[in-house]
Amino acid sequence: METRNYSAMTEFFLVGLSQYPELQLFLFLLCLIMYMVILLGNSLLIIITILDSRLHTPMYFFLGNLSFLDICYTSSSIPPMLIIFMSERKSISFIGCALQMVVSLGLGSTECVLLAVMAYDHYVAICNPLRYSIIMNGVLYVQMAAWSWIIGCLTSLLRTVLTMMLPFCGNNVIDHITCEILALLKLVCSDITINVLIMTVTNIVSLVIPLLLIFISYVFILSSILRINCAEGRKKAFSTCSAHLIVVIFFYGSALFMYMKPKSKNTNTSDEIIRLSYGVVTPMLNPIIYSLRNKEVKEAVKKVLSRHLHLLKM
Repeated sequence: METRNYSAMTEFFLVGLSQYPELQLFLFLLCLIMYMVILLGNSLLIIITILDSRLHTPMYFFLGNLSFLDICYTSSSIPPMLIIFMSERKSISFIGCALQMVVSLGLGSTECVLLAVMAYDHYVAICNPLRYSIIMNGVLYVQMAAWSWIIGCLTSLLRTVLTMMLPFCGNNVIDHITCEILALLKLVCSDITINVLIMTVTNIVSLVIPLLLIFISYVFILSSILRINCAEGRKKAFSTCSAHLIVVIFFYGSALFMYMKPKSKNTNTSDEIIRLSYGVVTPMLNPIIYSLRNKEVKEAVKKVLSRHLHLLKM
């Protein structure tokens, strides 16, 4: 009977995109600039939703949650990624890898559920405008946001614990730029049937079901918009949810490509570029999209900036 040497793993080496050494500095600078834009854009969005009383509504409460989530998500992956780009060793500790994985999976799952919650909020606002304040009361929308975080954290914790408990047979080279669960499972030398089953179930709960709820919500939203007789009314109703729809397309497009496509044995460059898009580009675009597509946000930004400029001149 064949025996395997299951060694205790203390660190992993992240070698994604290392086949392009001439691009390491460029990637470092690009990701650093994008990270600064993410921090500034999302922080500004959170600040204006707190300072402007007109934005104290469920929609902007969810938007504030989304911005805070994007800051946390990118802060868990981009700083270590920047270190990896400029390091010759390109290593991460076992604990660091586990923490990065649980945070990224948890916040990614939370964003999926939160986008579905935001779609429901748009559905109520457009399809039941007279009952909106009754349906989307303070207790309900806080609970909906809380459950988004709870579901994301629980599914992430389950996947991460089951993965990190598996034996790694000496191979600690991850062909990726972060501790990504699919890349890590390729290093396991035991049966991962349970892990694949758990991943499938959690992907259905945190990815497929929210996407289905978003689709159903927008079917009803589109139906209601088409029944509006006034062209101006249709335009206003569509502009209310257009920013959210653009974010959903960006986010789910890259997420579905990563987790639902047929699994290949080796990670290719396109997978890593999509990972960058999913983990860096989308969080950067979120505040930009909401600022450009939302009149209330643009007015609130102008109001906050003009107030602070006035204080600086005094």
